[in-house]
Amino acid sequence: MNKKEIAEIKKQFTPDRCSITRICGCYVDGEKNKKTELKEAFLSLSEEETFKYFDIFRKTLTGTIGKNLINMEFPLDQEAEGGTQNFLMKLRKSKLTDDTLTEAFYDRIIENYDYGENYYIILIHAVYDIPGKSSDGAEMFDASDEIYDHILCSICPVKLDKASLCYNAEKNNIEDRERSWIVQAPDAGFLFPAFNDRNTDLHSMLYYTRNPEVLQPALMEEVFGCQTPLSAKGQKETFQELVTETLGNACDYETVVSIHENLNEIIEEKKDQPEPPTLTKPEVKNLLAISGAPEEVLDHFEEQFDATAGNKTEFLATNLTSTKALEVKTPDVIVKVSPEKAALLETRVINGRSYLLIQIDDQVEVNGVPIRPVTFSEPDSESEE
Repeated sequence: MNKKEIAEIKKQFTPDRCSITRICGCYVDGEKNKKTELKEAFLSLSEEETFKYFDIFRKTLTGTIGKNLINMEFPLDQEAEGGTQNFLMKLRKSKLTDDTLTEAFYDRIIENYDYGENYYIILIHAVYDIPGKSSDGAEMFDASDEIYDHILCSICPVKLDKASLCYNAEKNNIEDRERSWIVQAPDAGFLFPAFNDRNTDLHSMLYYTRNPEVLQPALMEEVFGCQTPLSAKGQKETFQELVTETLGNACDYETVVSIHENLNEIIEEKKDQPEPPTLTKPEVKNLLAISGAPEEVLDHFEEQFDATAGNKTEFLATNLTSTKALEVKTPDVIVKVSPEKAALLETRVINGRSYLLIQIDDQVEVNGVPIRPVTFSEPDSESEE
């Protein structure tokens, strides 16, 4: 799913567009015991409750694609009888009215969700009447001929609110307020099936994680039957290792800076597209080539890529670099510079020692105090690397 498709589903979580038919919930304590359950028609809830649930559902579809929101495809064997996708299909078809299926779903989540405190599993069923669109992108609600029948799950931590004092109007007194267990914003969740090309894609789902580095592998593999992808941090670290191993002795400052400049250019060129830019194996090789990697180091790139990242790995360009700052780090010093000003830094050998030089053209401050730049009456004796 891309940004536009996700935004279209999020728009349904409002009173005037609501397409939710039923809601089920299960409150689980830190010992994995079911404490209480909810199952009823969504519109039977009070207006105050529906607004709070809408907020949770929108947050379950909020974040960066490839970091917080991950598109996952089911292996073919999981679509057969007894497979994970097949189970989700039955759950969706039941419209959450089959208590045996919903209990089995809760059990799967509880068994595989790694969380040692209280949490609330929320599951909804909804049927979105997909409006047609005119040539200018305007929605035509009277031209709808497709529906999107789906379920959404949100897994929310439940925590005690902070201790505080309050004013008791009846006693006209300031006193200790009784603490309450509060349902927090979701930590994880999913949308099934995926809404790809503005239509139902039974072979895919959208997974949500609040923390991009906590992907809950057991949940992905046991409940959904999908392989856990590299996290955003994992993609960056794998790419860094791939660059280091591929370039070897050719891994110099200029080449690495050029790689990140070209990555930022790719991101900038495609920033208005609904899907974030991805790099496959051939595209990573081309990136290294145009960034100055010698031909001889790329002769065995395919083998190095497979060994480091895996044959079918795709990298999201936005996970590999920062468009805000280029970081140069030594054991004792960290220098951050805006990517477009990377040319202000250069490496040199002066009197037999390696230096990182920073060109100073404007005002310099130390702890907020402006200082006078050092000037020389005659150039230093130096030799460039």
